[in-house]
Amino acid sequence: MSDAKRRLVVLDPAPASAGPDRSAEIDDDHFHDQCGVFGVFDHPEAANMTYLGLHALQHRGQESAGIVTTDGEKLYAHRAMGLVQDSFNQEQLGHLPGRIAIGHVRYSTAGGSHIKNAQPIAVDYARGSLAVCHNGNLTNAEDIRAELEARGSIFQSGTDTEVFVHLVAASKEIAIEDRIADALTKVKGAYSLLFMTEEAVIAVRDPMGIRPLCLGILSSKRDAHVVASEPCAFDLIGAEYVRDVEPGEMIVIDATGMRSMRPLPPAPPRMCVFEYVYFARPDSKLGGRSVYDTRKALGRALAKEHPVECDVVVPVPDSGVPAAIGYAAARNVPFEMGLMRSHYVGRTFIEPQESIRHFGVRLKLSPVEPVLRGKRVVVIDDSIVRGTTSRKIVKMVRDAGAREVHLRISSPPTQWPCYYGIDTPTRRELIASSHSVEEITRYVTADSLGYLSLDGMIDTLGGGSSFCHACFSGQYAIPFTAANRRQMRLVGV
Repeated sequence: MSDAKRRLVVLDPAPASAGPDRSAEIDDDHFHDQCGVFGVFDHPEAANMTYLGLHALQHRGQESAGIVTTDGEKLYAHRAMGLVQDSFNQEQLGHLPGRIAIGHVRYSTAGGSHIKNAQPIAVDYARGSLAVCHNGNLTNAEDIRAELEARGSIFQSGTDTEVFVHLVAASKEIAIEDRIADALTKVKGAYSLLFMTEEAVIAVRDPMGIRPLCLGILSSKRDAHVVASEPCAFDLIGAEYVRDVEPGEMIVIDATGMRSMRPLPPAPPRMCVFEYVYFARPDSKLGGRSVYDTRKALGRALAKEHPVECDVVVPVPDSGVPAAIGYAAARNVPFEMGLMRSHYVGRTFIEPQESIRHFGVRLKLSPVEPVLRGKRVVVIDDSIVRGTTSRKIVKMVRDAGAREVHLRISSPPTQWPCYYGIDTPTRRELIASSHSVEEITRYVTADSLGYLSLDGMIDTLGGGSSFCHACFSGQYAIPFTAANRRQMRLVGV
């Protein structure tokens, strides 16, 4: 394509580095959501609004960030490795013109940690320019990719998201929403998607609604529309939450207004239950339900199932706080912040040559000795993945003088990997997949251990038929392809 016809402008291209070293992360034994998406239509400061929206969604991905805008004629893209505030400055945002923008924060599952996999992906193709960003995973991405490559397609990244780009570009439909709908008929899996052309933003959620997506409005700016993974992104910019994007719904926002369509047949809703357990920010509402209140209710249910005589209830900050409040209230026991979290720990660190006991976990958490000494302590966390961090936390609490340490988990044992947009270990790395509760109790050196039961969690959430809980139950909502099954055998599932 000649420069005269080029419609996509990539600003400040980053060097071809591999990005942050995932191996350098400190004692982070949680599941990670893949990413967060944000979009705005018809706002004079679209890039700035998107920057702020992504900042509010930073908890969903800390590996890379990107924004693409359009002035109605060209697309302008900037992507970088690292946190949102480190990836953009005022000068860079000033070079992202236009009233339309979409943005993305990423924590890699498919594709690995590299600038080439940062999103949104933006391309020029025969019918114009297109940008897309994605939260989720496709279960048949490898099959589609192999088929497209056999036809001559050339992929520039390792992400599932690029599959959408190729399918849209190859579609024989005319209107962009029809091309997207055509592409969606070929994919399976979990996806909350934002597409952007020179003139429109298009939001799509998969038929089961596994990953969240919601709509908002900035009425102070000519009713500018906003779309985000979570409504907490609206609060920061003063937007009003309108509603969730429904499972299987496509919403087109352009100069004619907003219109909704249903390009795919309906399916039973299966929103990821881990959004309520850990991923979503506590101040968000998903499916009309307060995440904070839900986590407190999970703590109350945990107290009912696994009571223990204790003097104090202590959360593992920050994710264990609401459940610990619920547990303490149900048991009529004091809630105390017996562990303090450092919010200034980066992704890399320099470990001293001299061995320091529990160095990694102490870099993030510090015990408050007066709260713990001589007490029977209940420590509340949202999940146990490998068990290594739980073991260090229990020992830290005991070293601070606790007389007894009882570990309580506000979700069931995590026994299965996720294939719908969560970065999870292989099944053999999940301690609960091969060890009993008694064995895990001994490993983490707790006096007792109690998990919330699957039934208890589902009852608290109001019924299991509307949630995906495969990581706890092994009941996967979407069938796997042959390529998936080959991969599962390779990784020990």
